[in-house]
Amino acid sequence: MVLMVSEEVRDAIAAGRPVVALESTIIAHGLPRPRNLQVARELEAAVRREGAVPATIAVLDGTPRVGLDKEQLERVANEGGIRKLGHRDLPLAVATGASGATTVSATALLAALAGVRVFATGGLGGVHREWTVTQDESADLGLLARTRITVVCAGVKSILDVPATLQRLETLGVAVAGYGTDRFPGFYLSDSGHPVDWRLDTPEEVAGVMRAQDVLGGPDSALIVANPVPEDEQLDPGTHARVLDEALRACRAAGVTGQGVTPFLLDHLVRHTDGASLEANLAAVRGNVALAARVAAAWAAGE
Repeated sequence: MVLMVSEEVRDAIAAGRPVVALESTIIAHGLPRPRNLQVARELEAAVRREGAVPATIAVLDGTPRVGLDKEQLERVANEGGIRKLGHRDLPLAVATGASGATTVSATALLAALAGVRVFATGGLGGVHREWTVTQDESADLGLLARTRITVVCAGVKSILDVPATLQRLETLGVAVAGYGTDRFPGFYLSDSGHPVDWRLDTPEEVAGVMRAQDVLGGPDSALIVANPVPEDEQLDPGTHARVLDEALRACRAAGVTGQGVTPFLLDHLVRHTDGASLEANLAAVRGNVALAARVAAAWAAGE
């Protein structure tokens, strides 16, 4: 697989300057046009304001790219037929010359291959509800169990089985810490209702854990920094509970299964909260991107 790293990102990595990886599924599949391109540019600008270099990741014409230029970002946002690529899809996309936006698992893998240590996203995938029946679990978890990268996120998507996901992360040996909180965030919500075992309060503390991972030399696995959306920007918890329950019942009634479940539920939440869930999602992503840039700066300063 030929991995193309932009000159700006390559120079920053070589010089030990901070770099933050950004996924592209939110651009291609998570937001309506033209807002998707506006948000993509906004997130890259937020990384730069914190003194780091953004590395948005995608696959274009069969070439994985770490760091997109203006035209490439516009392609991801506006071109029809952009696929959604997990890490398992990368060889297929490369061999067939396909173009696709990268999910958490594909972004984390390509970032790590390029030498980027910090990655910002919205919410992770995880164990789906009714797992004992469906055996449906996101590929994010297994990939993060064998990839040395720090992921700043707002927890896992609240449509999932959060306690089962936390248990699975523990089983897989993936470190999880709340950032400025003892509670695990709930994506749209500041608090999922579940605690975390570890709390970190500064970017320097996060960078210290990253260095300890390397010194200990244990299995390559991720560090998840769970950064809650601010309470005044979260989705109203009562609205969230009501609409999610309605979405789950609608999903079962429609017979939606497998990869179709998550987009169905997320779309239902957007439509039945009058867009409030989308705004909470974006608030979380903005906070995660800024924090990831500060973590990357702290990491670069200590190398």
